[in-house]
Amino acid sequence: MLKTLGVIEVPWQSARMKGGFRRRLGGKTLVEWVARRVSDCQRLDGVILLVGDCEIDEEIAALAPPDVPVFRSRQADALGRFAAAIDEYSPEAVVRVCADTPFVDAVLIDRLVTTAEANPECDYVSYCCRDGKPAMLSAIGVHGEWIRAKALRRAARRATAVADRDSVTRYIYGHCEDFCLRLIPAPHQLDRDDVRLAIDGEDDWEHTQAIYDALGPDVDWQRIAGLLDHQPAIRERMEMLNRTLGVK
Repeated sequence: MLKTLGVIEVPWQSARMKGGFRRRLGGKTLVEWVARRVSDCQRLDGVILLVGDCEIDEEIAALAPPDVPVFRSRQADALGRFAAAIDEYSPEAVVRVCADTPFVDAVLIDRLVTTAEANPECDYVSYCCRDGKPAMLSAIGVHGEWIRAKALRRAARRATAVADRDSVTRYIYGHCEDFCLRLIPAPHQLDRDDVRLAIDGEDDWEHTQAIYDALGPDVDWQRIAGLLDHQPAIRERMEMLNRTLGVK
């Protein structure tokens, strides 16, 4: 049995975003780029790409690196798809990463796993923003979230509301009376209204390319934060996008 499986989830609700996975950064498609960054994690025992069964999902699956298995789920909602992937691979826990986050940070993901191992009573471990909400609800775009497999199966059995089915972890962090949660403060250098590193449109792509051009492929969240400190124009545009587009 796998102990911790990294699962890269394609944001299935965003038809606009799905076309962007073919675009390239540093010679790699976005799917391959994210897969390589997640594969750099030291505390994961494997990494898969999770897609649906539509035609566009088949195109996205073809972009995955050969050494990253693709799991195609016919479930109609995000929570059901994740539960199906757990049934297929039987890990003890998963780390969820969104495929639209090119700067997801391996060190931050590894910290989730080590925190979970040090707190075996936990069902869910995530970073949180200064408002107390899970950082995965923001567009910061460098985090993942750790979920115990049995907790996710329980959520998949119980959740009935559309909003809870359309989000992998909403039911879990929304029912703290039933699940044991542990939230780690997100790095304050990125926990700001004028930071946006997830991709959901052309402006986000331009910012991603600008960061890559300035810092190159071996980039971590500290270097990104340092760069943005000296780029007020980019931060201003990021803040505007966060206001107009909201959370992911």
